[in-house]
Amino acid sequence: MSKDTDQVIARKGRHVALVIAGSMTIWVVVQFIAPKLGLPGRFALLIDFLALAALIYAGVNIMQLWRLRQDSKG
Repeated sequence: MSKDTDQVIARKGRHVALVIAGSMTIWVVVQFIAPKLGLPGRFALLIDFLALAALIYAGVNIMQLWRLRQDSKG
């Protein structure tokens, strides 16, 4: 693998890790705080769908990352 490819893989991996960690952190915080603020259940459902969308986005990027690594191996 070339140095440029390694940097692209590392950057994409960090991006995926931040998306997963950030979305799960926000999801947990909102699930904890929403009942205390008296927010209706539909907002919790909205946050659930947003977290699911973020995880699907991360999964697609993981597959792209895997294919990039396979292509760079030769």
